[in-house]
Amino acid sequence: MIIRIITENVLTSRKSVLLLGPRQVGKSTLMESISMDLVINLADEITFLDYSTQPNLLNEFISQNNAKSIFIDEIQRLPKLLNTIQTIIDQDKNKKIKFYLTGSSPRKLKRERANLLPGRLVNFYLGPFISSEFDYQMNTRKILEFGALPEMYLSNDEMEKKRVLKSYAANYIKEEIKAEALVRNLDSFARFFSECIKHIGQFIDHTKLAKHSKISRHAIPRYFEILEDTLVGKRIFPLKEDYQSLDLIKHPKFYFFDNGVYNGILGNFTASSDRIGALSEQLVFTQILHSAWARELDITISSFRTRSGTEVDFIVEIEKTLYAIEVKNSDNIIDDDLFALSYFKENIKHPHIKLFIFHMGTKTSKRGSIEVLPWQEGLKKMGL
Repeated sequence: MIIRIITENVLTSRKSVLLLGPRQVGKSTLMESISMDLVINLADEITFLDYSTQPNLLNEFISQNNAKSIFIDEIQRLPKLLNTIQTIIDQDKNKKIKFYLTGSSPRKLKRERANLLPGRLVNFYLGPFISSEFDYQMNTRKILEFGALPEMYLSNDEMEKKRVLKSYAANYIKEEIKAEALVRNLDSFARFFSECIKHIGQFIDHTKLAKHSKISRHAIPRYFEILEDTLVGKRIFPLKEDYQSLDLIKHPKFYFFDNGVYNGILGNFTASSDRIGALSEQLVFTQILHSAWARELDITISSFRTRSGTEVDFIVEIEKTLYAIEVKNSDNIIDDDLFALSYFKENIKHPHIKLFIFHMGTKTSKRGSIEVLPWQEGLKKMGL
């Protein structure tokens, strides 16, 4: 069993825990590794119906089992149960009771106006495997092609992985959004989604995307919010005005939460020369984001591209440091690859800037103030 970095924080939290994350990232497995007095799986239809129709059932089971640690899986299926949990927590006699909740759809909790127990519940986020959980020795090719969902990464059966990821893409990305009725017009959302996946890692012009999708431009931000709130992916926006006076591209970029799921949507699992650039960027982005989740780090990931075409893939702000990161497929770095990072440092007035080139190869070097590193070594340098 791979020990997840976030486990210690979940265990040592003095308050009850809500662990959020996409499906199949290992939320239930993590919770099952903790000794629980009572386990309730709302993904099971009979259990779901029991708790839907019997408001006092949770109280009864806790009393019968003298339970102090209660695990409730897929809480977003029954958000009203959170009101009962708050009542239980607030009773003096229950001060030693701790709830461990998991959910895969913050969007549904928001939509249902769920009581997220402010002051009583600590939120954590879990993503796919991260490099530090393997002592920075993950298989790069495997992540590029099949992603880092635990089951996919640990399996060596490529045919089975392809089948599972294609099914995951169809059932989770499409059917879950449909089942929760998160959009009024599913056809327009489907057209948006089909166009969106063509532009991973690119600057997305909402007007052009709306035209190609044949939908209203005003629907685009809402559709992106749905993808973010269902933890399917995330946008990044230009560097804050505080740090620049340059004429930057204002459009956002969008990345999926996992390469394997993205490849499953496209039905293409080959990191070919025409695809490896986008796959490499997405790998680095997701590893930075999910590593920050695991360590509860407050980070901001931004984009940087001037209208004249000078671009740095990611600007990551951690505490008081700006990390400017270019992602390359190969460790064969030429002088032209250094220009954008040097330009960034010269034009951004910030006291703590570190410049990196992360690549998919094995060589390490230093070119002036720019460190050239395999992506996993780079993450280690950043404390991720």
